[in-house]
Amino acid sequence: MKKYQTLFIFFFLFHCITAQDISTSLIKKHIKFLASDKLKGRGTGSREELTAANYIRENFIKYKLEPKGNLNSYFYSFKFKKPKDKLDTIGGELISAINVAAYLDNGAEYTVVIGAHYDHLGMGHDHNSLDANPEGKIHNGADDNASGTAGVLELARYFSENNRKEKFNFLFICFSGEELGLFGSKKFCENPTIDFSKVNYMINMDMIGRLNDSTKKLIIYGVGTAPDWVPLIEKTPTDFSIKKDSAGIGPSDQTSFYLKDIPVIHFFTGQHSDYHKPSDKFKKINFPGEKKVLEYIIKIEEETEKLPKLQFLKTKNPEMGTHKYKVTMGVMPDYTFEGKGMRVDGVTDGKPASKAGVQKGDVVIQLGETKVESTMDYMKALSKFKSGDTAEIKVLRNGNEVKLKVTF
Repeated sequence: MKKYQTLFIFFFLFHCITAQDISTSLIKKHIKFLASDKLKGRGTGSREELTAANYIRENFIKYKLEPKGNLNSYFYSFKFKKPKDKLDTIGGELISAINVAAYLDNGAEYTVVIGAHYDHLGMGHDHNSLDANPEGKIHNGADDNASGTAGVLELARYFSENNRKEKFNFLFICFSGEELGLFGSKKFCENPTIDFSKVNYMINMDMIGRLNDSTKKLIIYGVGTAPDWVPLIEKTPTDFSIKKDSAGIGPSDQTSFYLKDIPVIHFFTGQHSDYHKPSDKFKKINFPGEKKVLEYIIKIEEETEKLPKLQFLKTKNPEMGTHKYKVTMGVMPDYTFEGKGMRVDGVTDGKPASKAGVQKGDVVIQLGETKVESTMDYMKALSKFKSGDTAEIKVLRNGNEVKLKVTF
């Protein structure tokens, strides 16, 4: 009998330990499914995106979470007018799409929202691919943003099974329509299914699957939206090289919550040359790296449990949001670059930069008459041109200044 009692205790302890671990194998399983060719890039409003939504819902059911959609289910249905292109502010075709939302009620006073978008670019028909010829190609979106969606699912499992009385309730939500303009999070924030006055803060995960094992750089946006974020981050032990950005407004779903006066924080492992291309595939994900990111997010959440409800602060908004763009260069800025200028992280074939001879790794220091000391300066300069204009562009290449001519 003593032998069986010992075995029972062992298996009980084993279950408790594994329930509290972030699972690399489950991260891999989720991303493999969501970024498979079968789902054809999870285009907003597509049948394949609905398949992804059902997959997310099934996992929420498995973790015994409460449905928090607007249809007495896990689904939060909404409609929006699909933009015709990047410059369209009115929209055309009416699209129906679905967020997936679930709630862990711990009987706490305040709730933490944990979110990520699960839509991507589908088959490349929506004019936001950076591939030279995107039409008809599956844009799998393994990092953008199957990685963040897997993060929501794994944190949902962790917080629902970790056998610890939490200080917060949790809303786990996966958004649609992000790639076309943050539509899913906007619609939810306009008509939320929880009391926003009781939301402590929102955690967003967008592209957390490509951690560089050499630099270990992790970018955290929104640290200026509450006075506690920076000191909390600085005292939380980690081997990440943390880059902090204060702005509450940015190109992902935390923006919608920030605009409702909710403190936000957004985790991001950095840009790469596969961004918005068919090459953003499952095999390129750093699964142990994502596990470390999720473990770090848990540490941050645990630190906030020691604090009163976070105080919301307004931040200075990025200036790039105020400029209108009539042209594009066809480059991907390296947003983690900390030197002067705008470093090019990727160049799209057939676009103006490629034709002008701009290369990956070049640092743009001047565009036309505008000196470029930051990505914001580059955006300002770009807004001054229209189709057909020609301008001189100066770049640093291997420490040498190179002058090129670019035609938009």
